[in-house]
Amino acid sequence: MLPIKLMACGILSLTINPVSSLAQDMEGNEVYELDEFVVTNQFLFSDQVNALRTPTPVIDVPQSLSITGAKDIADRGFDSLGDIVDYTPGVSMNQGEGHRDAVVFRGAMSTADFFVDGVRDDMQYYRPLYNVEQVEILRGPNALLFGRGGSGGIINRVTKKAQIGLNFNDYTLSTDTFGANKVQIDSNVAVDDSTSFRLNAYFDNFKNHRDFSDGSGYAVNPSVKFLLDDKTTLDVSYEQIDYDRFIDRGIPSNSAGRPNDSLNDIFFGDSELNESKFEASVLRALLQHRFSDTLKGNLTASYGDYDKVYANFYANDVGTNPNDGTPTVDLSGYIDGTQRKSATLSGNLVAEYENGGVNHTILAGFDYSETSNDNNRTKATTTEVALNKSALANFSGSFGTFGDKTEAEIDVFSLYLQDEISLSENLDIVLGLRYDKIDFAVDAYDASGAISASRDQSDTKVSPRLGLVYKPEETVSYYVSYSESFLPKSGGQYASVKSTLDTVDPDEFSNLEAGVKMSISEGQSLTAAVFQMDQKFSSGGPNSSTVFTDAEIEGFELQYYAQLSDQWTINAGYSQLSGIDNVGDGGRPAELPKHSFSVWNNYKVSEKLGLGLGATYQGESTPKGWPEKAEGTVPSYVRVDAAAYYQINDNLRLQVNIENLLDKDYYPHAYGTHQFTVGAPLNATVSISGSF
Repeated sequence: MLPIKLMACGILSLTINPVSSLAQDMEGNEVYELDEFVVTNQFLFSDQVNALRTPTPVIDVPQSLSITGAKDIADRGFDSLGDIVDYTPGVSMNQGEGHRDAVVFRGAMSTADFFVDGVRDDMQYYRPLYNVEQVEILRGPNALLFGRGGSGGIINRVTKKAQIGLNFNDYTLSTDTFGANKVQIDSNVAVDDSTSFRLNAYFDNFKNHRDFSDGSGYAVNPSVKFLLDDKTTLDVSYEQIDYDRFIDRGIPSNSAGRPNDSLNDIFFGDSELNESKFEASVLRALLQHRFSDTLKGNLTASYGDYDKVYANFYANDVGTNPNDGTPTVDLSGYIDGTQRKSATLSGNLVAEYENGGVNHTILAGFDYSETSNDNNRTKATTTEVALNKSALANFSGSFGTFGDKTEAEIDVFSLYLQDEISLSENLDIVLGLRYDKIDFAVDAYDASGAISASRDQSDTKVSPRLGLVYKPEETVSYYVSYSESFLPKSGGQYASVKSTLDTVDPDEFSNLEAGVKMSISEGQSLTAAVFQMDQKFSSGGPNSSTVFTDAEIEGFELQYYAQLSDQWTINAGYSQLSGIDNVGDGGRPAELPKHSFSVWNNYKVSEKLGLGLGATYQGESTPKGWPEKAEGTVPSYVRVDAAAYYQINDNLRLQVNIENLLDKDYYPHAYGTHQFTVGAPLNATVSISGSF
């Protein structure tokens, strides 16, 4: 109970004793304020950093991170989180079984470490970018700020909010060579001097290069900002997401364990049943108040109601017909449904004060959430089908075997306290602790509807964070940091009922990192980091056994940005990853490419014409499977992308984005031995954007 008492005392003291002096603005920066917890013009890659929760310039943050703003998202034609991840060092995409975002942070795969404006967003789905102001990717365990999960990193989407005193109407219309179309709008209305309304929305129809690929979806996100007084703002928003799209889990491997490229144009599944339907209704509110020049606070509340069902068949194995020796493929499948309701309340106090010549930035806060999660699965009988396009195109499956059904309740309470201490103009220390208490109860039902198993478990965890930042000059910082995170045995999706896990501690993740952030010269900046991440986790094995795994990941990350002239800018990233785990022969962990590299160039030909050219490379890796990796190899690849923009007039812009300019075959990821994703061939998206 000691950590609880210490943090509670810290929060109470900050509430009743507002501190007396605001730390001086950093030299050379015009804006340094806590009003909306943003920092402006203090970092080379971004003007706002929201996930950090304190107004700390990113050059002073002892952690590797990347920020992609709305302009870059539009200019580079990014349409998904996967597009952004492709150009981010140290991070890669998992296939996600064709129906969800799944990211591998420094070798740790996650489907739950997603946040919206700092609030957990752990439902499994494809997240749109239509209402995003920027996407922040933080690497390394992040329990102090985000609680459970965050084993290798997190992704935070900062949403567009209503703006006081502004009126604008923006739109984008786009179509691509596969036949997909999208309409997107962003409209802001100043209702009066203290109230504004904003609407972001999109509608699209989904298509790609694969047979039977289709789908459609929409989302609307109205928001209102109230300026309650000169010290208080309130943002209220509602988001509705609804889509129905095709699921494709790729093609089998050949005898060498690599994707069988002769099958690239064959879909393995049921053309009618392979689909994912998702609906979400989310209400969010953010109250921010300035108690004084040195004490600011915010309170966030959100409620989400989610309903998802996905059905899919996929290649489970390949073989031969014993009668005539012709090639065959085994198709397995299931239909899975999830209904989730989640309510979250969180608050932060941020204070700055000086004591004995030492400046402190204190962050104190709490999180509380209640989640109910119902999950059910029905399986299909594995069917052997001739391995040819005609037979597979006519395959028709059905679901009839009971799989599982669970109902779970999860309550989480957290307290955290962090102090950023400026010992001198050159030396900062970051110290923090977080306390989490997680109560998890789940019932499993059999086919008759009777309870067949139950788990009721409570986990408590204290997670530390320590950082040291040395700045020999204002534009250079060197840092060392240590952080931890954890994941309870309920898992990222709250469905585990195995009795073998009742006495198992949460999975643990730790990260030791050192790095440098610097301005090389005017218009050029460089960040680099080396790290070691240790993972200790367990997973359910065959026959309800428990498998314990220790893994160690080491790596190096580099980010470079340069404005080489008034016309030319370049943004590049590189990562080198190595690791070992104790599964099987103690080999390299799954989904851990040794090298990855990306680069993007923008060149302004004239006041109206701009060109973009980039490439992304990913080294070979092993697909994820049981227990931690599957047999086979995901081959390395290089993909070249390009763009061109023409500003027709002040209110109208024409843009073309080209993916896979050299039309190369590639396989970006895999799920298991026989589910290699087939990368898209040369394709182009044409868009018109404007305002009125």
